[in-house]
Amino acid sequence: MGLPMKIDHLQVTVKDINEVESFYDGLMEALGFDLNKKIKVYLEEMDMDVIEYLDKSYDFGICSALKQYEEETIHRRKPGAVHHIAFRASSRNEVDRIYKTVMELGAKILDEPKIFPQHGPNYYALFFNDPDGIKYEIVSNDDHF
Repeated sequence: MGLPMKIDHLQVTVKDINEVESFYDGLMEALGFDLNKKIKVYLEEMDMDVIEYLDKSYDFGICSALKQYEEETIHRRKPGAVHHIAFRASSRNEVDRIYKTVMELGAKILDEPKIFPQHGPNYYALFFNDPDGIKYEIVSNDDHF
């Protein structure tokens, strides 16, 4: 067997794409995405707004919810839900830099950057929620193989 397949793209459903667009613009730029490569479209056949942040390594997108789900409560423990998405940082300094950015963007900080020994002696991470309550993590882990 070869190497594990790489992720090509992720797409997260949000309640109101227009309300969270500036948050995700700031987050994706902090994560290294070039906003000049951002695409925003409405897919009429699916009645769905989509924003995609494009990169050679993978793409990250957000899309609008179906009308009947716009008022649903997000909970990461619902079947079918994403528990959280973790982005790997190259250093602890990068985690700290992104922490400052997400604070400025108004993210709800769940855990400030620190070592989480339950995940390993060098597991330095930040945990936060986007405006809808979707959980994200930025992690630098020297022990990761």
